Amino acid sequence: MLLLGDIIWLMLGYPVGRIRTKHMTLGINIMKKILLGTVALIAMGMAAPASAADLAARPYRAAPIPVPMMYDWSGFYIGANGGYGWARQCLDITQLGLATVFAEGCNDKGGGVVGGQIGYRWQAGTWVFGLEAQGDWANLRTERVFVNTPLLATNTWKSTINGLGLFTGQIGYAWNAALLYVKGGAAVANQRFDIFNTATGIGLFQAERTRWGGVIGVGLEYGFAPNWTAGIEYDYLFRESDSRTFLTPNLAVASVTANTRTDISLITGRISYKFGGYGAPIAARY
Repeated sequence: MLLLGDIIWLMLGYPVGRIRTKHMTLGINIMKKILLGTVALIAMGMAAPASAADLAARPYRAAPIPVPMMYDWSGFYIGANGGYGWARQCLDITQLGLATVFAEGCNDKGGGVVGGQIGYRWQAGTWVFGLEAQGDWANLRTERVFVNTPLLATNTWKSTINGLGLFTGQIGYAWNAALLYVKGGAAVANQRFDIFNTATGIGLFQAERTRWGGVIGVGLEYGFAPNWTAGIEYDYLFRESDSRTFLTPNLAVASVTANTRTDISLITGRISYKFGGYGAPIAARY
């Protein structure tokens, strides 16, 4: 079948065989284009999954768990303390010219204490070591009427501890912001002695002494802020002993010797400010 275009080519003198060859060439070219297009579509379809895999979402990574930072107990500190103390004092009297020791027994009395402390701590892992000096005003008074000393009968013995000092070393174990420690060292007490007439209150003599002994204690402290700590402490001061001779011109005997043995217990609350360093109970890091 000849197309309009073919008739025109015949009118121009082209032979029918050449026109048919032209049709065959044109059909082959169209088939090639269709085949190439199909191959291209198949290739694109195969490449699409690979591209999708390349564009897949990155795997989810959970945020790291916060790492707690141990509280830092190292550094100098200064603070205040206050509480209650009680003293147990035993008294023996010796009169001039007599070999007999008159035992007046023991007496327990208590009173308030208030003061301050300063020290330094250094931490090695969970162990904490330290040195501390503590000073307190005290009002620990004991009184008793002489009953066993002949020349002092009807008179009263009064002892007042008005100052305390503790110089100690410490060793403790820390659970992050909590610290349990023990301490020990030397203690000093300032003590005043008075003998006065029980009925009239007139003083017969007085003396004041500073006496040394030992101290042991235990405490629990907690860091409630990066540089602030609070705690409670118990201290036992022992062997605060003294022998003191008093001149007694108002008595029939020229002098008497008082032998005293005093043990002191203290329970105090403490608050301290720590210099340097930064110890946070919990510091999250990412």
